[in-house]
This record gives sequence, C-alpha cells and structure tokens, in this order.
Amino acid sequence: MDGTLVDTEPYWIRAETELIESYGGTWTHEDALEMVGKGLWDSAAIIQAKGVELSADEIVHRLTSEVRTQIEQYGAPWRPGALELLRAAREAGIRAALVTMSIRSMAQDVVDAAGFDAFDLLVTGDEVAEPKPHPAAYLKAADELGVDIADCIAIEDSVTGVTSAHRAGAIVIGVPNVVSLHDAPTDVLLPSLTEIDVDGLIRLASERAAGTAAAENVEKERA
Repeated sequence: MDGTLVDTEPYWIRAETELIESYGGTWTHEDALEMVGKGLWDSAAIIQAKGVELSADEIVHRLTSEVRTQIEQYGAPWRPGALELLRAAREAGIRAALVTMSIRSMAQDVVDAAGFDAFDLLVTGDEVAEPKPHPAAYLKAADELGVDIADCIAIEDSVTGVTSAHRAGAIVIGVPNVVSLHDAPTDVLLPSLTEIDVDGLIRLASERAAGTAAAENVEKERA
C-alpha cells in the first residue's frame, strides 16, 4: 500500500523524524529509507534504539496516528496509474487483496479513499505473526481468496515487499518509489503503474502457467 498505491512514504518519514527528534535523537534520510517496507513493530524496535523511550505498541500508535492525520489533512496521494489499474481489474472480475504492513485502521482509510470497492480482502501488519519479508502475509491472502499463490501477481515498491511476494511464490511486479529494486527478485520491473494494464496482467499470468505446464511435461518425460 504505502509507496505502491499511495505515496505516503514522505508522511511516514516526517512522523518518524518528529518522534525521534522529540527524544533528542537524529533521523537521517538514509535511516528512513531503511524502514521502507518493514513491519511496524520491527520499525518500532529500530526507533527504540534511537533513544525513543516508548513501548513498541506506543510507537506504532504514535506513527500511525500521525500518518492518518496527514492523510486526513492532505489526502491519500495515489501513485500514477494505481486507481486506474485497480478499477480496470475490478471491472474485469479479477479478485484482489491488499497486503500491507500498515495496521488495518489505516489501510481501511486508504481503501475508503479509493471511492469504490477495490479489494476483496485486506491482510494487514497487525494480523500476521511474521511481517514482510516473510511470505506469511501473501500466503494468507492467497489462502483467504481461495487461490494458488502461483497464480497471483503481487505489485510492490520495496525490497522487503518484493522479497515477501517472491518467497511466497507469486509473480512479482516491482514499481520502485523511494528505493531501488534493481537487485530485488522481481519478474517485471516497471517505472510506473501506468506501464501495465489488465491485458498485461493476464499475459503475465498466462506466461507463468505455460511455463509451469512446460516444466511439468519435461519432468514427466524424464520420469
């Protein structure tokens, strides 16, 4: 969600910086980039190490509240092509899950801001035991959708998110925002979501299915 659908990373960086500086610490842009895509409770541990004397739950609450306030004040800044692709996918009958390490209340804010029923379900950071880059969140989404993860396409903007989706077994489209994905395990790397449409998604899924079938035939011939 953050950085892929909506460009909220600047909101998070501002919230992190203000919190850490309020405890006399310093927070560089490089520090902030290291947090992109991480689970909130993992991020809280890093912030505690910077001298913030709050519990992990308190840090998550503070950061999330600040980001939600910024979304309320300034809006959800949708990334180019995001809403258009979501809407086209829904019109084509493609099922969709939002897999994010943000908590459900914040994810719901963003989903509501879309103005239409964009997702069949949400899997959020406060609902999984293992955050990204662990594959648990994507596997949970596929299971709840009732589909094989190998038939799913994940769209991610962070190395952590791409790694999570790749480990789960999904087809991975990387759309970098504030961090580079050149060394990340993507199947397709795009500069923007304006570069992909529903036909492109279907083609990717068909190519994966054809490749899997071909590999299975080779194995049968060897057997």
